[in-house]
Amino acid sequence: MTQPEVAPIKQASTARKVFAAILDFFFIFIVGGYVVARFTGGTTDGGFELQGMPAFALFGIVILYFIVFSRFLGGTLFQRLLGVR
Repeated sequence: MTQPEVAPIKQASTARKVFAAILDFFFIFIVGGYVVARFTGGTTDGGFELQGMPAFALFGIVILYFIVFSRFLGGTLFQRLLGVR
């Protein structure tokens, strides 16, 4: 009995990985920043402004986004959309 042929895994280009990382960063920064600003009263007419602990909270959210999505969920949102992983 012969085994079926397995296609080699195609590696994503470095440019696509970098593009996905940039899109992920902007996405989580904007969404996470607005959510944190909404809860802490940092919203402005032009968007949001975070200082002190709310800014550190956003920094933590950005780091957790990349760790949790990459390690436990098979890739970040834009890595999955762009087929990087």
